[in-house]
Amino acid sequence: MLNTEPNIAAPDDFYQELIDLHRDLTDEQSTLVNAKLILLLANHIGDMDVLRTAMAAAREGVVVRAAQAAPSKASGSPG
Repeated sequence: MLNTEPNIAAPDDFYQELIDLHRDLTDEQSTLVNAKLILLLANHIGDMDVLRTAMAAAREGVVVRAAQAAPSKASGSPG
């Protein structure tokens, strides 16, 4: 089961270290570091059900339906 309750003893310290991890990196390097970190943590978790739940939770609210994202011609938008 995916734990979504606060579970980091010092969340501000963790956040600062995460920011520091990306300091002085290009956007490409930062993306690569994020991907490597995700894969390392996923391997550590190891449980596919938990990983699927985490992936679904991470995606939730990020992807909007095409109808919501596309401007409506009825609203007077150009196009």
